[in-house]
Amino acid sequence: MSEEKKEDAKNSTENKDDKTKDTPERLKDDWMIRKCSLYDDEYSDCTSIKGRFNQYFIFGDPLDCTQWKIDSKNCYKYVDNNDFKAGEELIKSEKKRRLQRLLPHYANDVWERRKTPPEDWNKPLPEHMLKEYEATYLNVKSKELKGEIPPQFDTSFNGLSCVIL
Repeated sequence: MSEEKKEDAKNSTENKDDKTKDTPERLKDDWMIRKCSLYDDEYSDCTSIKGRFNQYFIFGDPLDCTQWKIDSKNCYKYVDNNDFKAGEELIKSEKKRRLQRLLPHYANDVWERRKTPPEDWNKPLPEHMLKEYEATYLNVKSKELKGEIPPQFDTSFNGLSCVIL
């Protein structure tokens, strides 16, 4: 390889490194970002007459839907223009929405949370439950797939079948 080609290759890799230092290729939690059309749908649903009636019925007042519109704009900025600031705002909004949704779970002080599963979590089922399971559709199909029994046919329609075209 000639000296010029080596230097050109070195310069091109340096330029790539400079670009990646300034702007990351992906945001850390970009998996939280939904499709942009879903934010539009949420905003439309939130501002619809049906949505407003439901909000009034559940909460007594209509909800503020502006965050859905802001999230939609930030999503399009992030996806179309690779605007990482808009993406970060969108991720922050999603985290806030997720925390509000899980807050009752975190605030629950009625049940004690387990650290490990119970000791006997995989013990065999009681005899009466095993007898009930023998005649289930799931058990029959499971045995068919394993090859333990020949395929069964459903005779509940006396050989008649319905075809929808």
